[in-house]
Amino acid sequence: MRPEDYPPQEPFSELGSRHQKEIASRIADIEGENFIIGENPYQSVVVYPADQPSGVVIGLMHGGGWTNGYKEWMALMAPGLNARGVTVVSIGYRLAPQHVYPACFDDCADAVAWMYKSIAKWGGDPDRIYVCGHSAGGHLAALLALKTDWQGERDLPATVIKGALPISGTFQFGPESGLSMRPRFLGDPADNAEVDASPQTHLRADAPPFHVSYGTKDFPHLIKQSEKFATDLEKLGVTVETLALNECDHLGASYAAGEQDGQWVKSAVKFMNSGT
Repeated sequence: MRPEDYPPQEPFSELGSRHQKEIASRIADIEGENFIIGENPYQSVVVYPADQPSGVVIGLMHGGGWTNGYKEWMALMAPGLNARGVTVVSIGYRLAPQHVYPACFDDCADAVAWMYKSIAKWGGDPDRIYVCGHSAGGHLAALLALKTDWQGERDLPATVIKGALPISGTFQFGPESGLSMRPRFLGDPADNAEVDASPQTHLRADAPPFHVSYGTKDFPHLIKQSEKFATDLEKLGVTVETLALNECDHLGASYAAGEQDGQWVKSAVKFMNSGT
């Protein structure tokens, strides 16, 4: 799908506009199979199959501050993962401020349910599903792996997520988050969505393994959040790997994950294969 195939979204910031242009130039020749799985075009997925699937499946969620972005952005990561046997599914979700939490989370959960029931068609194993995302997508990936109230509602096993690989994610909202402003996807402050929307709220000893990445030149509050999140999970006995992407700022971390023979893809595939 093209940007014009979607309902309008918030105007891009200067940073977002730069990211959109850069991503568009990098993914122009990468194609996948698109499926609408809800009433809104943003409720959709695109599958990038591996020529020789290993069975490992990864669901990718884009960034954009929960107000911008397209699932097609994550095509950037498909070639490197596909070449190593990973079946890639990029997940779309409804955006704020028109749709506030938990709409984005629910859409991603529905996409995981679709993957579980459909991915065998492309050689994916529904019992080997991982989730990943950059920025806002990293937040959603972590939340999917930690929350335990959505799987049963969709007739999924509690262990459907085998691991999470957030990149430059946000793990905490509220006064101690370091965020300069309250994200609009949280909706009315009276609803106190900060608590339920924070992965840090849902830490548990029986969580699946995590692979936490961030750029060494990322936003300072995201570096701090990532380090605390990983440390707190480890204290509970959860298996955690961390990867600091050298010299990468916030957008650079996204591009680094798309380098076909780069540090991130090699580390991520090793992580996923070690859990199978």
